[in-house]
Amino acid sequence: MPKIIQLDRHVADLIAAGEVVERPASAVKELVENSIDAGAKNITIELQNGGMTFLRITDDGCGMDPVDARTAFLRHATSKIRRQEDLACIGTLGFRGEALAAISSVSKIDLLTRAQGAENGVRLHLEAGKVLSEEPVGCPCGTTILVRELFYNTPARMKFMKSDTVEGSRVTAAVQMQALDHPEVAIQFLRDGKQVLSTPGNGGLQAAVYCVYGRDFARMVKVDSRWESYTLTGYVSKPTDARPSRGLQTFFVNDRPVKSKLLVSALEEAYRNQIMVGKFPACVLHLTLPPNAVDVNVHPAKTEVKFLSERAVFDCV
Repeated sequence: MPKIIQLDRHVADLIAAGEVVERPASAVKELVENSIDAGAKNITIELQNGGMTFLRITDDGCGMDPVDARTAFLRHATSKIRRQEDLACIGTLGFRGEALAAISSVSKIDLLTRAQGAENGVRLHLEAGKVLSEEPVGCPCGTTILVRELFYNTPARMKFMKSDTVEGSRVTAAVQMQALDHPEVAIQFLRDGKQVLSTPGNGGLQAAVYCVYGRDFARMVKVDSRWESYTLTGYVSKPTDARPSRGLQTFFVNDRPVKSKLLVSALEEAYRNQIMVGKFPACVLHLTLPPNAVDVNVHPAKTEVKFLSERAVFDCV
């Protein structure tokens, strides 16, 4: 009896899903990014019970034809890249072809989509990654994806989920991040039937920051600077408005929300000797740099990036 065996494809998919979809919030992030990549100008996110039982995302993007709709749920199926060289200059939010496959392998999905210019749309029903039914249907241009019973077939993952309130709050934070990242997209967020967030989608970061932070935003200062081929824009708090934690530090690199110790240390270096020990600045900062100067292909969740020149990024901020 050999000790090393090749895992069954379904088991491998379940393991891979854990890398991409940790909880409802990460599913929302991936699906909203797909909508933005599809050119959507209006996105509605609806949530019930923290996203564990009901999660629906509707967009007015380019939609899919029936063949693409079926292929989209296969692992490593993507419209974003074609060849190895494309990995050096990724310009879309998604590119691995893992998100839809991962989400569908641990949930029950209903997809309605219609491509621009097509007479009819298509409806797919999937369970555990398998297409169980497909039928033509009348629907608006764009895509609606309904995710039910997340992690119903992975009890080990379900066991680690927090209460509906906690999971719902994490989804809210993920949606707010997308609103700050893409002020050109009108985002509506409904949680258990109540509207939690609505952005105008007029392209102004100021309006998006106000929608997310409310009155706290009034005391923030605008940033707009250039450094060689780097651009830094956004808003930062005054030294007198320092916070007790880093909870309101938000960074984007090439329109991608990231967690970066380098950016945090650069920000706090700028405030050195300006704020008290144990207090931290708040910010919403967008760093734009050439695609070949940053590697986003570090982790499936795509929240970590590697910079070609860390010194230049530090100096810019």
